[in-house]
Amino acid sequence: MLSETLKKRLAKERPVTSITLRIPVDVVDSLKTIAPHKGYSGYQTLLKSYISEGLRRDEAAFAPDAMQRLARALKKRGVSDKILDDALRDAAA
Repeated sequence: MLSETLKKRLAKERPVTSITLRIPVDVVDSLKTIAPHKGYSGYQTLLKSYISEGLRRDEAAFAPDAMQRLARALKKRGVSDKILDDALRDAAA
C-alpha cells in the first residue's frame, strides 16, 4: 500500500518550481562528469537524483512511525520496555 506522499510523488503532472542554487564550479564540473556514467542526460538531473535520495532517506528516518518501528525492532532483540520507554521519552523531548 502506497502512502499518500508517495502517490503524489509518482504523479506525472506534479507542480514544479524553479530555484537558484549557488554551487562551486568544481562541483558542477564533477556532476557533469559523473552524470553520463550514471545514465543521466545532464548534471541537473543527477543533482535532482541526489536530492531525492537524501530526502527519501531522511523522510524514512524522521517519519512519525520511525521511532515506533525502531522500538519494536529493539524489543525483538531483547531491549527492555523500561529502556525503550525512557529512550522514546528522551527522543520526544
